[in-house]
Amino acid sequence: MPQHLLYNDFTGFLKKHFPFKVQKISLNAGFTCPNRDGSKGKGGCTYCNNQTFNPDYCKTEKTITQQLEEGKVFFARKYPEMKYLAYFQAYTNTYENIENLKKKYEEALSVPDVVGLVIGTRPDCMPDNLLDYLEQLNKRTFLLVEYGVESTSNETLQRINRGHSYEESIEAIRKTADKGILTGAHVILGLPGESKETIVKQAQELSDLPISTIKLHQLQLIKGTRMAHEYDIDPQSFHLYHNIDEYIDLVIDYTEHLRSDIVVERFISQSPRHLLIAPDWGLKNFEITARIQKRMKERDSYQGKKYKL
Repeated sequence: MPQHLLYNDFTGFLKKHFPFKVQKISLNAGFTCPNRDGSKGKGGCTYCNNQTFNPDYCKTEKTITQQLEEGKVFFARKYPEMKYLAYFQAYTNTYENIENLKKKYEEALSVPDVVGLVIGTRPDCMPDNLLDYLEQLNKRTFLLVEYGVESTSNETLQRINRGHSYEESIEAIRKTADKGILTGAHVILGLPGESKETIVKQAQELSDLPISTIKLHQLQLIKGTRMAHEYDIDPQSFHLYHNIDEYIDLVIDYTEHLRSDIVVERFISQSPRHLLIAPDWGLKNFEITARIQKRMKERDSYQGKKYKL
């Protein structure tokens, strides 16, 4: 990758697919997770509080159409000509009867100015018959399937009660990409027990998979989660990135080991401050992204600089 590009951003990715501005609208379609409903476990992932994902317009008592229309009103104030991607975000958005899933996806696509879907899910919740349907759906609309990989370490996945293995992530990603569907991975940097070296190595491991996009975010302690309780008991087993500059350098190291064509959707996540325990940097997403780019220039860094085939 030419150094002046630094990294592949999501805005540039969307420009390659659409001739107009596009914005994701988050949806809560009322799904649950297999490690919440008892089929794999109860209590969910130790770090998870899904309230952190949901904007005000994103409520389960509202239909998919209502959520999208309210989201459109929110964003159209600034860009009246905006088009939208329906982002099935909260919980596991392929964990349901296939006919009900089809109805919700098709309802979203029937809303005016919705030009595609982004579906967030778990790698152990993609049955073959649903993947066959998504393969056909992908031929008539934009589609991106994002898998919550979270870590490439099975020890970590077990510790955070994730309920699936990294091998299941590999299988799901490969099967989805083999269908010609854009496939993304979501990871959390700073999970307990993972060193800086382990985290950076993860970038190389994920780059060996056929992913098109990746989302990074820092581990956040959220009120009401099991992980917050674990931190109270044993804070020494955690390394929270309270120092934003330390996290920025970690992200840059990670990006240098990432395959150069992978699109980096984001570097951080921001939870509502009334739910957030730590780290609280007091900065907006765009401010942190600007700092990352500035630091990359200072380090003569760019995505893929240290990636090895």
